[in-house]
Amino acid sequence: MADDDTRDAEHAAHEAEDAAERAEHAAHEAEEVVELLAPRDDPVLDTGVRHLEAGVDEDNPFGRPGKPMSSRSPFRLAFVATFGVAAAALIVDSIIIARQVLILLLIAAFLAVGLDPAVRWLVRHRLKRGVAVLVIVVAALGLFGGFVAAVVPPIATQSSELVKKAPDYVKRLDNNSLVQRLDKRYHFVKTLQDKADNGIDISVFGGLFGVSKKVLGIVASTFTVIILTIYFLANLPAIKRTLFRMVPRSRRARFGLLTDEILNRVGGYVLGNLFTSFIAGIATLIWLEAWGVPFAGALAMFVAITDLIPLIGATIGAIAVTAVALFQGVPTGIATFAYYMAYQQFENYVLQPRVMKRTVDVAPVVTIVSALLGAALLGILGALIAVPIAAGIQLILTEVAFPRQDEA
Repeated sequence: MADDDTRDAEHAAHEAEDAAERAEHAAHEAEEVVELLAPRDDPVLDTGVRHLEAGVDEDNPFGRPGKPMSSRSPFRLAFVATFGVAAAALIVDSIIIARQVLILLLIAAFLAVGLDPAVRWLVRHRLKRGVAVLVIVVAALGLFGGFVAAVVPPIATQSSELVKKAPDYVKRLDNNSLVQRLDKRYHFVKTLQDKADNGIDISVFGGLFGVSKKVLGIVASTFTVIILTIYFLANLPAIKRTLFRMVPRSRRARFGLLTDEILNRVGGYVLGNLFTSFIAGIATLIWLEAWGVPFAGALAMFVAITDLIPLIGATIGAIAVTAVALFQGVPTGIATFAYYMAYQQFENYVLQPRVMKRTVDVAPVVTIVSALLGAALLGILGALIAVPIAAGIQLILTEVAFPRQDEA
């Protein structure tokens, strides 16, 4: 029995030695694999090695920055090109989605720049800018409110009378021999008679809900523009300082002077546009009173408002006024049509270019061409902002681009 126990113990000892040898061999093989993948002095394994190789010190707690990737690296070129295309597409898509908000921002900024000369005038007379902005905003809203209170009641009265008398005006057209001959061919008098008898059908505008939605949208947009205008007007110096900080220090002073001149020209454009619209309204009032056309005040105000739109504004007003004058009599309507055709040419090619030459310092031909291009690209908004943009481009060309070309 003792011999058997001894043999069993020796056998177990041999097995234990074999297991230890196998474990040591496996550990040795594992160390060889680790050495192949990451040596013991590699920073993957040892934090101390990381500190030494990275050059950690007080100024660089996470080590010194490495050399930048080569600008000619294919990976870098491909990544930058792909990212640039994606960023450009994202920006364009974002602008398209947010175009309505951007239009409101642009209108508010435009109005703020136009009112800024009045604010700066008050600041020069020892008023704080916040107080000056408050005075200008209250004055502008007061004038607008007073203007609406003085004009809307008679316009509403005259407009309602115009709607009531529309059937009578259509009957007058039907009694005219020239209109009768034209009606036999085109049959337009019957259509006008039906429209006049039935009145305005709000279903054309999407029903009552559609009209309410449009009115609420206009009110919300107007309120938004007013708030944004006040904000821009109050913070315009801070906005300009932020813009100037983006320019190198050596060019900041000249950039500021050029920017101030461009903003002054935008303000001059706003005043010039208001002046031409006022002239259009006064001329319409005188013409309609001279020919005895009814609703002269309402129509003159409508022309003055639509004339704020460059190039096509006078045409929009002329269509409405000519239609009313035509109800008064065919000769009156033809004369009014001819008058507006002549006046529109006078305003577009004589009056407005000369006014813009004085207020914005833009050549007449530049005014005409820029307004045409702006209207073609962005519609009414493009026509409104085309002349100030042209003024800014002209100033940059004159003061920056041309002198550099002369020195080349």
